[in-house]
Amino acid sequence: MIELIHVSKTYKKDYAVKDISLTLPLGKIIGIVGANGSGKSTLLKLIAGLVQPSSGSVTIDGEPAHRRISKLVAFLSDQDSFYSMFTVREALAYQASQFPDFHPAKAKDIMAFMQLEADKKIRDLSKGNRGKVKIALTLAREVPYILMDEPLSGLDPMVRQSIVKGMISYLDLEVQTLLMTSHEITEIEPVLDSFIAIKDGSIIRMDDVEQLHESERLGITEWMMKTYV
Repeated sequence: MIELIHVSKTYKKDYAVKDISLTLPLGKIIGIVGANGSGKSTLLKLIAGLVQPSSGSVTIDGEPAHRRISKLVAFLSDQDSFYSMFTVREALAYQASQFPDFHPAKAKDIMAFMQLEADKKIRDLSKGNRGKVKIALTLAREVPYILMDEPLSGLDPMVRQSIVKGMISYLDLEVQTLLMTSHEITEIEPVLDSFIAIKDGSIIRMDDVEQLHESERLGITEWMMKTYV
């Protein structure tokens, strides 16, 4: 279980995240939505232990979130985070050397699904294919919590839906939770169990997607267009 209690994060005097409290269980696919600069990425980094809260507490299965929490959390950054001189195969081998929970066979399956060439240098890949490598590296880790910051960024709109469905097929929702930010809400909404909407660093709504559909007859994008004005 991921638990945040009255968590705030400030940079100088500005709040990136303000007084957030929430609990996220295993077995869910959760989207974090909001405008640019609303605090989505900061929230993910707090959960991943990559930044520390200015106040409040973040715990993962009862353990304070810090950099060593990677034994429970796999984090996909919106920035490239691998050595560009590596081939795709070398990037997977390096990931395996860093994380005992990395599953090489699963990584190869995801690579095949993503149509990635193992001998291609990372630096020679398109932005979209570098994004696919990041997805493969992240999903091949067998940890309870998968955090993805804009995993669809740079991907061709024609393949986003198939990539999202493929991503979900490599999760075990009996023992894993996926938490992701995305601007491509239309593509991810069909697979989401719930969503967290953030505005100016604060949560303005956390709800089941099905409940939103039933109660207001709106999708997430339509609800955001109505709310974020």
